[in-house]
Amino acid sequence: MGGDRAPQIIIEGADLIASSNLSVHFLFFGDQKKISPIIQNCRYLKGRYSIKHTEEFISADEKPSVALRKGTNSSMRLAINSVKDADADVAISAGNTGALMAISKIVLRPLPSIDRPAIVTPIPNQKKKATVLLDMGANVECDAGVLFQFAVMGHAFARSVLKIENPKIGILNIGSEDMKGNEAVRGAAAMLKNSNLKDDFYGYVEGDDITKGTVDVVVTDGFTGNITLKAIEGTVKLMSKILREAFTNSIWSKIGYLLARTSITQSTKAMDPRMHNGAMLVGLNGVVVKSHGGTDALGFSNAIKVAISLVENKINEQITHELKSAAEAIRIATEQASQPTEQATTKE
Repeated sequence: MGGDRAPQIIIEGADLIASSNLSVHFLFFGDQKKISPIIQNCRYLKGRYSIKHTEEFISADEKPSVALRKGTNSSMRLAINSVKDADADVAISAGNTGALMAISKIVLRPLPSIDRPAIVTPIPNQKKKATVLLDMGANVECDAGVLFQFAVMGHAFARSVLKIENPKIGILNIGSEDMKGNEAVRGAAAMLKNSNLKDDFYGYVEGDDITKGTVDVVVTDGFTGNITLKAIEGTVKLMSKILREAFTNSIWSKIGYLLARTSITQSTKAMDPRMHNGAMLVGLNGVVVKSHGGTDALGFSNAIKVAISLVENKINEQITHELKSAAEAIRIATEQASQPTEQATTKE
């Protein structure tokens, strides 16, 4: 029941997947009176779904603390419970991000050595590959130890999902110089330099390095990460609008569009945020995928594709294996982060 146009786009997105994937069964959590009429018009979902009725849902503006207290019978909570109870392999939601993370963390619990799970997704880059970005909105404020844990999880995600043998890690900063950045950023960099990931630590990267593909993993706090993601999506929409206008403002531009239509269509599709929808809540004892709340049926179907891929690739088993090798480094980093640091003073 989460998302700007739920439950319509949720069900239609599932129908798109059901048309090409015969091995998937869907559990829909929500108001049966609203869900049933939509499903009746879905050709491919017939016999492939179950409805778990509840009239309770978590609104987009509900605080995570309130959702935890009052949302025990909400559609989101029941969906996540189904993963814990092994009734479902993965939960997918387009609803309230903060509530989704809070409920997932309480119900599924973080993996060993992880304090805060993060939202992670691959971002297309100029090298025709992808850059792993985390966190994208789950943790607004992060200390050095948490950022270090993000680096470990992002490294494991890149190895497991993108099959990159030695992913290069960068920390998002306002410059590449060592003295740039706040205390958390500089502290995380110091921890990485003294960890078992030191050979894969590139250093600081800036915003444009994400789409350049300078590194394989970009680490930042959820506040910065979410703004960065929305800025990238907004730029893509702007470029698409400019292209459409450029190819329709004269007869000659329309002719040019006809000649280049195939290439333009492929490029536009590659930039379409809907084609890259679906982000994993990494670091949990269970697989949960977050869809953009404002997406359509096509976008939600791609979030389902991501979820299926994560399950089929046994993502959590692979990440757990990766985390075991970094457990000691995480422990030391967490202890360092909890120790008080001396405040430096300067005079003008």
